[in-house]
Amino acid sequence: MILTHIFRRIFGGKPADAPASVPAAAPGGDVTAILPKLSAPAEDRLFNFFMPTFWGTSNPEAVTAAAKEIVSLSSSAHHFADNFLTWSRNMSMLDDRPFVKAWESNIESPSDEAIVWRRYVLACAGYHCVQLDGDFVECGAYTGVGIKTVVDYLGGPAFPRTFWGYDIFEHDPSMINHPMPDHGAGLYGRVQKKFSAYPQVRLIKGLIPQVFETGCPDRIAYLHIDLNQAPAEVAALEQLFDRMVPGGILILDDYEWSGFYRPQKLAEDQWFEARHYRVMPLPTGQGLVIKR
Repeated sequence: MILTHIFRRIFGGKPADAPASVPAAAPGGDVTAILPKLSAPAEDRLFNFFMPTFWGTSNPEAVTAAAKEIVSLSSSAHHFADNFLTWSRNMSMLDDRPFVKAWESNIESPSDEAIVWRRYVLACAGYHCVQLDGDFVECGAYTGVGIKTVVDYLGGPAFPRTFWGYDIFEHDPSMINHPMPDHGAGLYGRVQKKFSAYPQVRLIKGLIPQVFETGCPDRIAYLHIDLNQAPAEVAALEQLFDRMVPGGILILDDYEWSGFYRPQKLAEDQWFEARHYRVMPLPTGQGLVIKR
């Protein structure tokens, strides 16, 4: 399995057995039964994660060599992937065995493996939000891997909330955002098939914001926006942010990424400034907002 390969490559050993799948939510709306149990990591065991998948450099071989040199000189518990090099961290996502199981079982590409820290931010946000009264929403569902990782972490087919996933699933040259490798006519059907055993996941194909007219939740606890362009992301905020319940969490996937993505931050900063919010930038490149 991929998981065994990953653990041996990163940790140098064999992973402990993953816990059994969580039970369904208890009757009456109590979701605590589906919450993953906290793993009990050993105090003296720290993990490393080195996955040289990154972007925005003309010489990836040199960057990888430099990163290897840096981690060889640093203390343990280092992370290098997704344009993010750090050390002396707890690497909490790799201590969380239910998360590792959900993440590993949904890896479809090197990028899915490399963005493990971003996925864990979503999983932790989902853990909090599933205990609130509101649906889950992702704008920019793409291959569905992000949605399914969160859902599998929080009960799998027993996930107790409706999860709305919006995307065009295709691309044409008129779009501001860049095409992704899996964009194409067959993607929507493939993602639908992926969730055939998850009736609580609703995939809706269409452009934002027009697509919201075909179906949109009234109350949102969890909102993840990953549209790779400023106009569509601001349009999503206009339609959805006021529907978020107090304590709900918004994750902006590209907020702290510069270069091509910088217009998203600039537009979103102005949008939130008018509402007296500040987006919390995360070193993963994401931005976080807690609805009050």
